[in-house]
Amino acid sequence: MKKNKKRTRKQKLLLSAKIFGALLVLGIALVFVFRESLLQQAIAKISRKMDTDYDCRFTIKKAQFEGFSGVAFEDVCLSPKHADTLFRVQSIKTKINFWRLFTGDVQLGSLEAKNGFMQLVRNENGRNFDAFLKKKDTIDTGEKTNYARTAYRLLNRALNLVPTDMQLENLTLRMDDRGKKATLRLDKLQLAEKQMETSIQVQTNTFTQRWKIKGFADPRNKKTDLRFFNIDTGKIKVPYFDERYNIKASFDSIRLNVANIDMSGGELHVDGFTSIANFTVNHPKIASKDVIIRNARFDYRLLFGEHFVAVDSNSVAQLNSIRFNPYVSYNNETDKIYTLKVGIPKMKAQDFINSLPEGLFTHFEGMEATGNFDYKLHFAYNKNKPNGVIFDSELHKENLKIVKYGEANLSKLNGEFTYHAIIDGKPQRGVYVGNANPDYAPLSQISPYLRKCVLTTEDPSFFSHKGFINEAFKQSIVKNIKTKKFARGGSTISMQLIKNAFLTREKTLSRKLEEILLVYIMENNRIVSKERMLEVYFNIIEWGPNIYGIGEASRFYFQKYPSELTLNECLFLANIVPSPRKFMYQFNSEANLKPYARSRDNNVRNMMLRRGVITPNDTVYQLPVMITGTARSFIRSSEERKAEIDSTAMSIDEFNF
Repeated sequence: MKKNKKRTRKQKLLLSAKIFGALLVLGIALVFVFRESLLQQAIAKISRKMDTDYDCRFTIKKAQFEGFSGVAFEDVCLSPKHADTLFRVQSIKTKINFWRLFTGDVQLGSLEAKNGFMQLVRNENGRNFDAFLKKKDTIDTGEKTNYARTAYRLLNRALNLVPTDMQLENLTLRMDDRGKKATLRLDKLQLAEKQMETSIQVQTNTFTQRWKIKGFADPRNKKTDLRFFNIDTGKIKVPYFDERYNIKASFDSIRLNVANIDMSGGELHVDGFTSIANFTVNHPKIASKDVIIRNARFDYRLLFGEHFVAVDSNSVAQLNSIRFNPYVSYNNETDKIYTLKVGIPKMKAQDFINSLPEGLFTHFEGMEATGNFDYKLHFAYNKNKPNGVIFDSELHKENLKIVKYGEANLSKLNGEFTYHAIIDGKPQRGVYVGNANPDYAPLSQISPYLRKCVLTTEDPSFFSHKGFINEAFKQSIVKNIKTKKFARGGSTISMQLIKNAFLTREKTLSRKLEEILLVYIMENNRIVSKERMLEVYFNIIEWGPNIYGIGEASRFYFQKYPSELTLNECLFLANIVPSPRKFMYQFNSEANLKPYARSRDNNVRNMMLRRGVITPNDTVYQLPVMITGTARSFIRSSEERKAEIDSTAMSIDEFNF
């Protein structure tokens, strides 16, 4: 009986398998019978979607199946109804993994495409791809995106669309942005047995080149190792950006490696590296000359979790000889928190100096240093609590010493020298900082009120900080993030002194980075005393149009020596430091301060009283600010110019009447 039952069970299982197999064969047969019709319906569905959602015409002249899983298309075209054709391909052949369709995935086995183009055009009628950039309305379910699952799904879909065998010929990408043109023609791309090789011809309004991409590509195992370089001699030039954004960039080669993509424990890990050789960039906002990075490499580990996206701290970035571990993350589990951590392990100071990008730190070229250092930076910004920003910077020195200065010889501040202000890139007249200049004023011969007023308005903690004020930096960061621009800089007197004495006024990344490093070196190596810094500062900064130093300023405004300045006069001088060339607009035609300027000076005076910088006795017998020097002529001329403008406007109104 038991044997009979076992036979019966096996017979049932066998019968079920036969029935399932028969149904599967029947289903496949039905698919084959109706697949041409299904293909045409799918094309019609795509055409309707392109028409209704994107106002485009999508057409295929001919579409048919070839063999078991092959599909061939002829003359495939996508064209916006009121703009230039977006793309057109004469011939496309592909094979699809048939069994993957049952799981809902589309996985390409092979792809052949010949003779086609894609063009991105912007002209007076707009852009021919605008419809595809518009955000679609989505229903907010209140659920947060699971970054790990979303990233893994998108990566899988993208890699499944990369065939294991590929042959592309004569395909072109054209870009035309109001006459700024770039054409990238793919002569041939071949992917076979996991080896990829391609040749690309590039032509713009400014240059013509031939590029090559070569290496390993295995989309099914999610691995690749590709190198991008120039077939001809010379560097690869980055097209379009030179004309569109005035960015000139080039490089010898780029390498991209993806070694591992793994989803486990609810987290997605992506590992690999990328490197670039002899990268050169030039832009007025970066530096006044070419910036060159000889060798850079980034060994990355990207992490995606349910609530976060991060560059793991095990990642290693290398810039010439500088190696550091970056950690960057975004987490929205509770609040939206952005975090940045950088750790530079102990290294030789000279190796650091030698590794700085050429052209970005011109004042450090030729500098020599001994000793070692290590550095840590921790920055965190909570978008929901912006005022709680974290900014911690730590540098640990080990026998660190500057033995030779580069172009910026900071020790010159301790002696006599000639200062030239730079305005609009042009050196101004020389101002001698020393006793040979009759307008030079030692700190002991400058009214103590000026020192107190300027420190109050510009840098209250000047004598206690080492060049930077962490709290000011934090507030600067918060302000810049909120306004989405560099609206506040948190500059100290030390930074202003370096900027005036050694750097230009150009607003470039290079100038700001040099300013930070030079200030740190000056303050932390005790090259110049605080008193000497303040003395030089008072004697070189601009106090009015072509007025440099407090000696000239005292005569220009009040016909006095700096030692004779009153509290009210010092308050006025301190408050014009940010915009000295516009001082005349603070006065009326009688050369008296306007109400808003008096109120501003009173606010600073009251602040100084609250802080105990001055006493009530200091405010007794203080006369209003009266301009008696040659500055008075500027006030008259400004009022006269205003009168001329009003007079001209009146004449025009009368004429129109």
